[in-house]
Amino acid sequence: MPNSKKSPFKNAIRKNFRRLEGFIFYLKSFLSPRQFIYLACFLVGVSAAIAVIVLKTFAHWVYIFAQYIDSILHLPYSNSTLPIIGIVLTAFVVKKVLDGSIEKGTSQIMYAVAKKSGILPKKQMYAQIITSSLTVGMGGSAGLESPITITGAAFGSNFAQNYRLSYKDRTLLLACGVAAGISAAFNAPIAGVLFAIEVVLMDVSITAFIPIMISSATGAIVSTILLKEEILFSFSKQLSFDYHNLPFYVLLGVFAGFVSINYARTFRKIEHYFEKLKIKPIRKALFGAFMLAILIFFFPTLFGEGYESIKILANSNPQQILDNTVLQHFKENSWILLLFVGATMLIKVYATSITIGSGGNGGNFAPSLFVGSYLGFVVATFFNQIGFKLPVSNFTLVGMAGILSGLFHAPLTAIFLIAEITSGYSLMVPLMVVSSISFAISKRYEPYSFDIKNLAAKGDVFTEDRDRNILSSITPSNLIRTDIQTLTVSNSLDELVQKLSSHNQTVFPVVNDKKELIGIVNFEEIRPYLFNSYKVKFTPLQDIMRPPKEQINYDETTDTIMEKFDRSQEDFLPVLKNNQVIGLLSKTAILEAYRVRLKNMIIE
Repeated sequence: MPNSKKSPFKNAIRKNFRRLEGFIFYLKSFLSPRQFIYLACFLVGVSAAIAVIVLKTFAHWVYIFAQYIDSILHLPYSNSTLPIIGIVLTAFVVKKVLDGSIEKGTSQIMYAVAKKSGILPKKQMYAQIITSSLTVGMGGSAGLESPITITGAAFGSNFAQNYRLSYKDRTLLLACGVAAGISAAFNAPIAGVLFAIEVVLMDVSITAFIPIMISSATGAIVSTILLKEEILFSFSKQLSFDYHNLPFYVLLGVFAGFVSINYARTFRKIEHYFEKLKIKPIRKALFGAFMLAILIFFFPTLFGEGYESIKILANSNPQQILDNTVLQHFKENSWILLLFVGATMLIKVYATSITIGSGGNGGNFAPSLFVGSYLGFVVATFFNQIGFKLPVSNFTLVGMAGILSGLFHAPLTAIFLIAEITSGYSLMVPLMVVSSISFAISKRYEPYSFDIKNLAAKGDVFTEDRDRNILSSITPSNLIRTDIQTLTVSNSLDELVQKLSSHNQTVFPVVNDKKELIGIVNFEEIRPYLFNSYKVKFTPLQDIMRPPKEQINYDETTDTIMEKFDRSQEDFLPVLKNNQVIGLLSKTAILEAYRVRLKNMIIE
């Protein structure tokens, strides 16, 4: 009986989806390609905004529930229990429902654009919502924005796949989903557009702005209509800039740059530590969750995204930050408050990396704002303690832009995000100063943003280098010619002549019995031998073969392969896998693939 009740409901949903899908196909048949893109980016914006509403609402109500429990029990350890449950449940869902794996972080979006033609799997449309809501909603010390952007990107990518759009349109809709997600999460449409361009699309033309702006505006509108105001991260205080404080903002920018570097390096070390742990996922989740629980016991503001504590610091009663802590009896001591906030700022990276590394799902966008606000508060409060009069609220908010800029290498996003969530642009000058200084310092010591550093070093994501971007999008293994003839030292020149006459091949690898490369025979180099019958008959093969100038490993990236072609000045190089020759790769084939890819990547 239960199945008979459920099936009509499911069938009705499927039928309605098919009708909607058929209607969109119908619209596509008479709309121009550009008009259909505008419709598509609107629909993707709505989808991403709804995902934001689900995630944010769930996380907010879990936070309220945790505070309610605290008000009854008056014990800080109640907040430590929920993250353990959340991380373990996340690990269980990943193992049992998501085939044991889930991609984390915005780097997966850039990898999809660079290496997978903008294709994200369908499961990313729901996997991020489920897992991040369990992790962050239950108090894991991470952010929802990275899962939100991946979900939005997945909506855009799969919409384009479903309606058979081209690579360039697929990539554009993917970026539209990212923009809508950020816009809806903060009600910041300009920041959404800039984040999509700065972080996702390294190469973009002016015409790409319109679809991205439509998606971003759609996300903000839907979020404003459906999401309660208290769930949004925003500030209503009127802020002003005093140019006399400019030296202190410069100092804040310097601190933000170095704190960003420390955050990035510490996060990677802890993440690698958990990757190397050879224990089962559930045990790893328990191990990490208990470590996080201890941190939250002593520093309760590490619970969840941390946006509520940012609002507390930016308001006139920052002493509330010590409520439900072991230091709550020292609320009136400014130095104790300063030390607590400073310690929390430095420990946040440990809490976030443990949350994500042990098996939880979340991102570093919200933690970067958390660390930045705490840093700004520490700087302003310290100087106020020694006799200056700095606006603590201003520094708390501007500090967020400094860490966001330094960590993600996205200064424009940082500037306009904080400007938009403060409902004004009075702090534009300090935002520009702090963000640019932090970005310059971080860029000097960390050439790539922390979440894509490993992928960028391998050429697996786009960078500011356009040529390398295009090369990284080419898969060399698809260009290898595997139907080749090889030689052994026992072959005669007569046999070589026969191979030349019957095969379209001018370069022959010489291999041993194990198919290991021992030399190369190039037709152009041995031409004098082949047109002399005496030499053909009496010259052994080993006299005319030579060592290879370069050889290619099967898993090498395209840019390193091109470097080998340039050094060797060869047109063909042998390709090895497990030390065995599997084929030849042509420089011409790579250049032709480059030309085709460049043509396809131009966004009209």
